[in-house]
Amino acid sequence: MALEDAKGQIDLAFTRDDLKGAAFENTFGGATSFLRRKYTKDLQGADLAVTGIPFDQAVTNRPGTRFGPRAIREASTLQPYDPPYGWGYDPLAEFAIADYGDLAFDYANVAATPVAIEAHIAGILAQGVGTVTLGGDHFITLPILKAYAAKYGPLGVIQFDAHSDLWADDDMDRVDHGTFMYKAVKLGLVDPARSVQIGIRTECDDYLGIRYLDARTCHEKGTDWVAQTAKEIVGDGATYVTFDIDGLDPAFAPGTGTPVWGGLASWQAAAILRDLAGINMVGGDIVEVSPPYDPTGITAVAGAHVAFELCCLNLWNKRT
Repeated sequence: MALEDAKGQIDLAFTRDDLKGAAFENTFGGATSFLRRKYTKDLQGADLAVTGIPFDQAVTNRPGTRFGPRAIREASTLQPYDPPYGWGYDPLAEFAIADYGDLAFDYANVAATPVAIEAHIAGILAQGVGTVTLGGDHFITLPILKAYAAKYGPLGVIQFDAHSDLWADDDMDRVDHGTFMYKAVKLGLVDPARSVQIGIRTECDDYLGIRYLDARTCHEKGTDWVAQTAKEIVGDGATYVTFDIDGLDPAFAPGTGTPVWGGLASWQAAAILRDLAGINMVGGDIVEVSPPYDPTGITAVAGAHVAFELCCLNLWNKRT
């Protein structure tokens, strides 16, 4: 929609009729829906739903990711003018992407939150639409995987992260962002043989059969090798992509709870995500963006770019 055609249609997050199309609006005004998409719970005709889960009560270090979805949405308003560079298609023009808003939950009833997250995602999947979720800490991926596994069976997972999140913890009721992948494997939600972790640079005693490409390997082997290896591992089966922002080096993403030096540069993450095109991605998330630790906002900008890349990757195989 050109600016001259937008008169009387101010704030397309509310007034847009068609879920497709660019949004030529001031970045400094209006509702900060993701990529200026329409806020709606009606997903009829939608190809993809973006939703936020502002939960950060599972962190082991610094909290603050509850503000992640809001910051990512705000940063994303810088992007919906031109097609994303390097993909060769315009997902905003070709596909209907909706902003489903955030999960509403009782912050004081932490034990009930996992079920609420699972039901929230399952409700979207029941409408025949996949999700890209804005976190929130990395625990949220566990109940999301439960919803996806109920539909697709055990999933292949591509995890960008500084940490494996495979700390042993057999108490399935504990809410901890450092154990979500351990539990996902033990619960049969994830197929380890079809899963890979990218950017790891902290110790792990047992990867439970998951292949890992640590940060040094990524630097030395190159982005094309990393992407091709990941594609070979996940194969053609249903795959979920989870991106912890601390997979990036703190120089590019300081606003996170547990930063670790030696991580991926932004350009490496972008190249790998784009070279993953063709995988059978059914859903994804971007987590651990913690705005209080980054007054510059560059972490949220990185998170918004990752989220848009996940949208591009999710919709790649749906092109006609």
